[in-house]
Amino acid sequence: MKTKIEDIDKLIKETLTEEEAKFYDSLDEQNVWQMIGGLYKGKNVWLTVIMHIINIAAFGLMIYCLIQTFDVEETNDLMLWIAGFFLSLSTMSMLKIYAWMQIHRNAMIREIKRLELQVSSLSSKIRE
Repeated sequence: MKTKIEDIDKLIKETLTEEEAKFYDSLDEQNVWQMIGGLYKGKNVWLTVIMHIINIAAFGLMIYCLIQTFDVEETNDLMLWIAGFFLSLSTMSMLKIYAWMQIHRNAMIREIKRLELQVSSLSSKIRE
């Protein structure tokens, strides 16, 4: 299967101009670290930074609530500290899910750009 994909990529690069081939190479698949780095590029960098600050604060609150659960003697207080722990945990989880959704969105946009480039190169070949 991999050889077929490499053959298709080679065929596509042969039909592209030099500029289009460079652009096509920049749209290649990324590893996980490059995808995470992609969160810090674009218009929503500020949102990503704020999201990570909130995530760190929620982690600190979660640890604090966990420590406090060992020191309480009343059941009502214990339930409040455990509720704080789970609220912090769910906040962290939701923020991480949102970040992974943004990573997926960036990958989808990259694939759509690859398809647009292929369609434009094929349409120019058809016109000739």
